[in-house]
Amino acid sequence: MIDRAETPSVLRESAVTVFVNSAAGGGRARFYLTKIQKLFKSFHVQAQFVMTKSAAELESSAQNAISQGRRALFAMGGDGTFQALANAAFGAQVLLGVLPVGGGNDFAAALGLPDAPLKAADAILRGEPRFVDLLRVRTAEGRIRLYAGGGGIGLDAEAARYASGAYRRFPGRSRYIASALRALVGFVPLEVRVDFPGSDLIPQEAKALVVAALNSPTYGAGLRLAPGATLEDGSVHVVLIEDIGTIGVLRLLPRLMGSGELRTSRVKRWQVRKVRLTTQKPALFHGDGEILGSTPVEIEVVPGAVQVLAPSPR
Repeated sequence: MIDRAETPSVLRESAVTVFVNSAAGGGRARFYLTKIQKLFKSFHVQAQFVMTKSAAELESSAQNAISQGRRALFAMGGDGTFQALANAAFGAQVLLGVLPVGGGNDFAAALGLPDAPLKAADAILRGEPRFVDLLRVRTAEGRIRLYAGGGGIGLDAEAARYASGAYRRFPGRSRYIASALRALVGFVPLEVRVDFPGSDLIPQEAKALVVAALNSPTYGAGLRLAPGATLEDGSVHVVLIEDIGTIGVLRLLPRLMGSGELRTSRVKRWQVRKVRLTTQKPALFHGDGEILGSTPVEIEVVPGAVQVLAPSPR
């Protein structure tokens, strides 16, 4: 049995509400639910598990819980699931957690959590409160939304559309790679302008496959677009991949699945506080694999936006 003193004080003082997105990870949440419930009991943590059918339902349930005075709220799902919880909780004095059972889990990885759901839950229950950044996007439709890990326009947004549709039940990274390869078929590169409001950086114009705006070092289940990014660096990490063609993409993928170190002038990176993306024709923008709207979009960092329970930063 775990010593109760090993758990953070907030978990000893109040019950945790765990919102379970039953649709996340092709149903993986249901598979791990009983085991995670037992783990919480072994830590002497009181927890109420609330089943939801979607991220949208989870967000609404979390808002209700906050209005009722709940102080510790966890999301059991993927990056999109945590995005829903973060938007519900932003501005409230609450502690958040993520139990990663989704398809991507890049935000959880950036927190230093293991891939295995039970090991991740164990790490959280032994963790400590940390304030982390989020990114805030304003779309052409006027929608304002926080997202946790990575977002962008171009090939990755089209891949996100497939990943949440026809390829939804593919496991882990294979879901995103298969979706990206499918999105390549007939994809037309974007004529894009990248502006950096409040910065001395020169605006960029390019024919691009992808323009990503990241908070975490990876997205798409481990593609390392921004190797130096952390969740506490107060920055938007912008990555522009020029039109390198299908062969170029196939050559690039293994490097992105590895260290993320690229020796090519066709990939450009910037670290800023705010970025604006404008395209010749409207293009979809995704955040954490969820389609959030279309261009033009403006993305900015929100430093220390939420408090999460996680291992200490390395």
